[in-house]
Amino acid sequence: MYTDIVDLREFYESGLGRTAQRMIRRRIRTIWPDVRDQIVLGIGYTTPYLRPFMGEADRVVAVMPASQGVSFWPAEGPGMVALGDEADLPFGDNTIDRVLLVHGLEGTEQLRPMMREIWRVLAGGGRVLAVVPNRRGLWARADWTPFGHGFPYSSSQLKQVLRDTMFVPERTRHALFIPPLRSHFLQKTAPAWEEVGVRWFKAFAGVTMIEASKQIFAGVSRRAAHQPVKRRLIVPLPGGAAPAARSGSARIITGPGGDAVDGQQPYPRT
Repeated sequence: MYTDIVDLREFYESGLGRTAQRMIRRRIRTIWPDVRDQIVLGIGYTTPYLRPFMGEADRVVAVMPASQGVSFWPAEGPGMVALGDEADLPFGDNTIDRVLLVHGLEGTEQLRPMMREIWRVLAGGGRVLAVVPNRRGLWARADWTPFGHGFPYSSSQLKQVLRDTMFVPERTRHALFIPPLRSHFLQKTAPAWEEVGVRWFKAFAGVTMIEASKQIFAGVSRRAAHQPVKRRLIVPLPGGAAPAARSGSARIITGPGGDAVDGQQPYPRT
């Protein structure tokens, strides 16, 4: 079940929420340093992380699940957020270049339909970046934050979900090593926590982030798959089979599936 939009908004307006936003946003930016001329879609509650792309991407849009609720964004311009069903996205096939998932996977009750929809709308060379609470991290146990709700994932579990829904995991990153406490001192030292955590304590990060590409299978044309195989059969002429075969006057007649034509019957096939 998704965290309510009111609780999400209040968390990101708090000091701890702003710190978490900065740490996760910085890691997202290292994965996607350049999105020029691309369409970026956020699913879940992604508006705190989409702003750096607004002046660079060709278009930025967010979809918030109906069971979560929606809030207007951005405050200073036309709305870029839609309320919708994560299993029925209002976009055409192969129209999105990048998909960012935050507060989405861990709360959805339609995991496979949602991932199949993302696969449908994602362009052939597109990327999806999933940000989920880390099962081993402290934030997955902090139910006073949005990361403490829903189903947390380990790196191996998240990779398996992506593979099962026709994506190929490409890169794994970790973020949010600061303890989930409302301490101003800890929040000021968050960058130092990130540097130490990335180097020595990746298994205990607050969130796991995996970028994946769309897997496209090679297809076999229907005509080639159903084209009948022709087999040659020796059909004797009237007057005896053996003399005709020895004299070279036998006719080789073939038909679809190897059947005889012109009313002649082939030898029994063994």
